Amino acid sequence: PNQKSKTELKTSKDHRLLHSTPVCLTDEIVDTLGEGTFGKVVQCLDHNRGGSRVALKIIRNLEKYREAAKLEINVLEKISERDPANRHHCVQMLDWFNYYGHVCISFELLALSTFDFMKANSFLPYPMNQIRHMAHQICHAVSFLHDNKLTHTDLKPENILFVNSDYSLIYNAEKKCNERRINDTTVRLVDFGSATFDHEHHSVVISTRHYRAPEVILELGWSHPCDVWSIGCILFEYYEGFTLYQTHDNKEHLAMMEILQGPLPQRMIQRSRKQKYFHRGRLDWNECSKAGRYVKAKCKPLRKYLLSQGTEHHQFFHLLENMLEYEPSKRLSLSSALCHPFFLHHPGRSQVDWGLGGSVRR
Repeated sequence: PNQKSKTELKTSKDHRLLHSTPVCLTDEIVDTLGEGTFGKVVQCLDHNRGGSRVALKIIRNLEKYREAAKLEINVLEKISERDPANRHHCVQMLDWFNYYGHVCISFELLALSTFDFMKANSFLPYPMNQIRHMAHQICHAVSFLHDNKLTHTDLKPENILFVNSDYSLIYNAEKKCNERRINDTTVRLVDFGSATFDHEHHSVVISTRHYRAPEVILELGWSHPCDVWSIGCILFEYYEGFTLYQTHDNKEHLAMMEILQGPLPQRMIQRSRKQKYFHRGRLDWNECSKAGRYVKAKCKPLRKYLLSQGTEHHQFFHLLENMLEYEPSKRLSLSSALCHPFFLHHPGRSQVDWGLGGSVRR
């Protein structure tokens, strides 16, 4: 083999990949896209695909990460099999291989996550027309997973990536600064490492804290509705520019929910394995404590976060309220969400109709 094709990637003592096998020889690493406990994601030039850029996820050479990667590949293969034309907004796996214990997964190369774009934009919220387009795609993608007996379990703005994150600078008169306005809000859902089939073992704790549904915190068991809750939290974040539940503690999280959405249902409290959070059928929470004062200062009833009294804003909050329904059995399904007036009253399906790249603010 040509020595120029041989590239070494060092990340730690146990995580070294030599691109010197026939399957790897076509890849040339050009950049690191991200790192995590699982390993690294790098950008490669795939000379087997005409020099096109791809994302390569390189898993650490440890058994637990290898096993998790195999489960993710199984999910990605199922998605590819059910959606060969890639119409359901889920990231496309191109290939995978094993190199000396490192599982490597090749994906279509995407752009910034919806979180990273917002971070680079000083956490300014997205305009309503862009939220609508992103929300429709996210609901469509996750509805597709649910139809195929899958729960994603880790939905968050970091796991929703733009296909292209080019932007225009628009002057924001209210903030007296330039802001970035993304030109194309087409997105893909990524990270199926925690995705779980209906028939598989369901871990007790799932989801990143801020997007975790009440039934998970209360250990009542979970299914597809936990994804719907996460989407509600994500859409709120796009609208306001900050996280709905800014906490790292279970009881504090539940106290925040009660301020935003009212008391937890008795049926859920009675069935919960977490009785230590309750006293006489109510959340055991001291509003005068330091944590109590923090929650009171941070939170208010959901509708008080409305930024406008316009019809589309009220429709949006009606959608959020139905996604953030406490009882999983009463929570809005995504097939119903896609028929919600927030989408139906603005039925455009082209980028022009969705208002992409426009300069009009909410």
